[in-house]
Amino acid sequence: MSNNRSNQPPSNNRESSDSGTDFEAFQEAMSGVKRNTKPNNKVQLNKSLNTTNVEARRKAAVAEEIQERSGLTGGEEHIELVGPMDILDFKRPGIQNGVYRNLRLGKYNIEARLDLHRYQVESARRAVYQFIQDCIQHEVRCALITHGKGEGRAQPPILKSCVAHWLPQLPEVQAFHSAQKHHGGTGATYVMLKKSERKRQEDLERHQKRRG
Repeated sequence: MSNNRSNQPPSNNRESSDSGTDFEAFQEAMSGVKRNTKPNNKVQLNKSLNTTNVEARRKAAVAEEIQERSGLTGGEEHIELVGPMDILDFKRPGIQNGVYRNLRLGKYNIEARLDLHRYQVESARRAVYQFIQDCIQHEVRCALITHGKGEGRAQPPILKSCVAHWLPQLPEVQAFHSAQKHHGGTGATYVMLKKSERKRQEDLERHQKRRG
C-alpha cells in the first residue's frame, strides 16, 4: 500500500510566515521616511563657486582671443634686447620729419598713458595691444608707454625690448621715440597713432574750406 502523503509538496506556511515578518520589519524601519515626489536629478552647484569658475573661464577666453587677434609676436627669448640707455626710435614712411621731431621733443600733448611696471611679458603684450586699440577708439594721437629701463640690473630691460619689438607690428602706430627726461627718459616711449577715419575726413573738409 503506497503512502500518498510522501508525494505531496511540503507546506509553505513557514515560508509565508517568514515573508510576512520580514515585510512588517521593513515597514517599521521605513516609518517616518517621506517619499520625494519631485523629479529632480540635477546636481546643485555652489552658486559662488560656479560663478567664479565661469568668470575665470571668461577671462581666460578673452585673454586668448586678444593674443590671437593682436598677432604680436616675440617674447623675451625671440627679440633683440636693448640696453637701459638705448634710444627707441621708429618712423613709418610718409611721416613728415617736422612731425617726428615734435614727437621726439615731447611737444605733443600726451592724451593717454600706460604703465607696464610689474607686468609679466604675456600680460604686457595683451595690455599694449588693448591700449593701442583703446587709443584709436577714443581718437588719441599721442600716447606714452612707461616700460622702465632696468638700470642697475644684470639682466637687460625685457619689457623695454618687447615694446620696441611689438609697436612696429601694430599698423595703428605711425611712429615712436624714447621720451624726454621729464616724461621718463629712456624708460618710457612716446607713441604717435594714426588718425581715425572720422578725424581724417574732418581735416580734409577743413582744408577744402580754407582753399575755397
